[in-house]
Amino acid sequence: MIIQPASRLGSVEEYYFSKKLKEIAALRKEGKGILNLGIGSPDLPPNEQVLATLAATAQNPKNHQYQSYVGIPELRQAFSDFYQNHYDINLNSDKEVLPLMGSKEGIMHISMTYLQAGDEVLIPNPGYPTYSSVSKLTGATLRYYDLLEQNNWLPNLDELASQDLSKVKIMWVNYPNMPTGANAELGFFKNLIAFAKQHQILVVNDNPYSFILNDNPQSILQIEGAKEVALELNSLSKSHNMAGWRVGVLVGAAEYLQTILRFKSNMDSGMFRPLQLAAAKALSLESSWYESLNRKYQKRQQKVHQLFTKLGCEFDEYAGGMFVWAKIPPRYKDAYTMSDDLLYKTGVFITPGTIFGSNGEQYIRASLCNTVEVLEEAIERIESII
Repeated sequence: MIIQPASRLGSVEEYYFSKKLKEIAALRKEGKGILNLGIGSPDLPPNEQVLATLAATAQNPKNHQYQSYVGIPELRQAFSDFYQNHYDINLNSDKEVLPLMGSKEGIMHISMTYLQAGDEVLIPNPGYPTYSSVSKLTGATLRYYDLLEQNNWLPNLDELASQDLSKVKIMWVNYPNMPTGANAELGFFKNLIAFAKQHQILVVNDNPYSFILNDNPQSILQIEGAKEVALELNSLSKSHNMAGWRVGVLVGAAEYLQTILRFKSNMDSGMFRPLQLAAAKALSLESSWYESLNRKYQKRQQKVHQLFTKLGCEFDEYAGGMFVWAKIPPRYKDAYTMSDDLLYKTGVFITPGTIFGSNGEQYIRASLCNTVEVLEEAIERIESII
């Protein structure tokens, strides 16, 4: 006998990368040397001071107890200082900073706190698939808005304003953008905040990429009055090579965070204290840390550009972030076709843009989380079929 799952799972499929990693593992088990250029999981280690802090504080027996639902004071203050130093934003560490077990957790907490059947949520197309899957679990109605290359991958706010938005509660935005690498100027954020106030929508900016190949880190909270209608998610996964550590943060007005905490406090019992202390150390690193990291990513980005040029793809060489987003050549029907063709012919996996939405159907995305040597091997394999 098989017990049937709840109906809420009916429209939610297994995450694409979860399925694809199984396929890649099976191919490797068959002895095939697959080069995975799809996943944005940093292969470089965290800073040595961060590792030393984790090791040293883990020796204290008292640090293995349950911790606060709102994070330890040291971590909250570190996030507050980080926002002050890098974004020039003043945050009350006790009320406007909520540490998370990764920002992906925050997407669930925010959605479950504010969305229910009858509500609508604006989701970017293309965009991070979790925005859609979590929204479906809440029972809310999904409304996709277009991000198009000809508009620099920014939403057309005038077009959205002409629609009936009376049921929309949340709008997800993500700048610097994943998967496209596009950035947003403060002028756009200013217009977005005005739009949100006019239509009484809570805007959530997912902001984990602002330090990767980007000389001008920005936050939506830099806009005057933004805290009235905006929240921001941030993470140490990409900027500090701590993806597996699961450390993120939600920042914004105390009223929003306190409400979200009512849901979050029923989901976990706090993070491991040494991990939080090490994360606080990571947040205090000098700018030289990001500069050194970006020098490595620049070399890798050049190799991915070379690879995509070999394939006949078009891309924005000035885009930032941890990925390169490229338009596929006309000989391929769509991104799935190209991705599978490369995987089965060369053993190189590149993410099809279609998984991020219909507007990604003619695009592919490669990660910079591989060494220059791996990327050079991928280029050689691609050359063998051209």
